[in-house]
Amino acid sequence: MQAPIREEEYRDFRRFLEESTGILLGDNKHYLVASRLHRLLEEHQVSSISELLTRLREDRQGSLRVRVVEAMTTNETQWFRDVYPYEILKNLIFPELVRVGARQVRIWSAACSTGQEPYSISMVAEEFLAKNTSALPGGVSILATDLSSKAIHEARRAVYNTGSVARGLSEERRRRFLIPSQENGKQVWEVRPEIRSRVTFREINLIQPWTGIGRFDVVFCRNVLIYFSAELKQSLLSRLAGALNAEGWLLLGASESIAGVTDSLKMIRAERSVVYRSVIERLSTPPSGRT
Repeated sequence: MQAPIREEEYRDFRRFLEESTGILLGDNKHYLVASRLHRLLEEHQVSSISELLTRLREDRQGSLRVRVVEAMTTNETQWFRDVYPYEILKNLIFPELVRVGARQVRIWSAACSTGQEPYSISMVAEEFLAKNTSALPGGVSILATDLSSKAIHEARRAVYNTGSVARGLSEERRRRFLIPSQENGKQVWEVRPEIRSRVTFREINLIQPWTGIGRFDVVFCRNVLIYFSAELKQSLLSRLAGALNAEGWLLLGASESIAGVTDSLKMIRAERSVVYRSVIERLSTPPSGRT
């Protein structure tokens, strides 16, 4: 039986989690930690958080650290979450990129969880390009990243159960973009190849350095900053702004804001909400070979 979490243990675990993921647990979240780690502690026959932290320090392979982080991170997601970011993408951002002469568009879905966000973005791209057949001849490519290897694995599979599909996906889009199938005797839905082909997945922890991903016209980083300290939030926003092409677009969660954090982005009101844009102006003639 697991021992109750002592205050000192809780403080040490909070520090571990913030250093590993950027997530800042609030006070008195002992029950949350205990409930999310219960199975893992039983599996590894660990009797206390102190013992777990000792094991983590001795975990040279890093496998236990990965399991703990995945247990503590919330992969809460759904199709077309909040709706408005996708309306902004289709009705404002894509048309504006076409207007300034972009031939292709690169989008980053940061903290993509099990893939519903990047596949929703790809569905919007499919709808936009179907109505604007001569636009963006280089197409739309989407990099989707998450710190959880388990979530990335599920996202790459692109197979979802009926309950998951019901969360945010309209009947019309389900018929158009998903293929019904069976898995272990149960109804499942697979994302169609033309939607999957735009998306590349990669495991990235946002609080650690990322390299080799290039720059983007649009970055979705939604419902991530709310878990971070003010210092880490400022650092991440600065790095995200640096990952944008000139006049690139950043979409945050409904309750997130850049107010008082960075002057590298400006706020634009759209679709009953806001979106942020890089203050760096693009050249009058877009350069070839956008990165």
